Amino acid sequence: MDRYTLILADDHNLLRHGIRQILEKQGNLSVIGEAADGIELLRLLTKTTPDLILLDIAMPNLRGIEAAIEIKMLYPGIKILILSMHKSLQYVHHALSAGADGYLLKEDAPRELVSAIDTVRNGDTYISPLIQKELTNDLAQSYRKGSGAAPFEPLTVREREVLKLIADEKSNQEIADLLSISLATVKHHRAAIKKKLDIRKTAGLVKYAIRKGYTTYE
Repeated sequence: MDRYTLILADDHNLLRHGIRQILEKQGNLSVIGEAADGIELLRLLTKTTPDLILLDIAMPNLRGIEAAIEIKMLYPGIKILILSMHKSLQYVHHALSAGADGYLLKEDAPRELVSAIDTVRNGDTYISPLIQKELTNDLAQSYRKGSGAAPFEPLTVREREVLKLIADEKSNQEIADLLSISLATVKHHRAAIKKKLDIRKTAGLVKYAIRKGYTTYE
């Protein structure tokens, strides 16, 4: 196969070094850059464009989920494989909702990394074996007729933060400044919130935020 380029984005140097060693044993995989946080990753992408990014969720300055949203808006052709220690289905859901092409647990990486990259490279979605069965069962239950409970909170943590600021009558630019994210990301979150909640108007979002206790309003 042709040369396939990657960027490693994780705040742990030892983990990046271990991943790089695994990849360097493959003749067709080439690491062309590394980043220790989300801001550094976005800066790196202005200089070089990889085929795929191995992206950690828990990074400083700009978290992996927010970074994934930015990347998919700015560089839709880049594949994203989340590399995480979190087994919770909420993290998987949020990662895929942000546009990630796969979710690999760090404990699976020594055995599954190359297979995961090949899966994503071929246009399929990769989910770690340790959580794949649980995810399948969970989704099946959520779509089963008569199921009363949702399998996860519909809004991500960041979406709840954005919703609270919307309820506080902050403009999109003010929200971007307060959360240190781009205006485009705020608009993406706002559209995602409306879609998930099936609410079209800001007044409806405010009412929902108050009802769910996301604000201090009575």
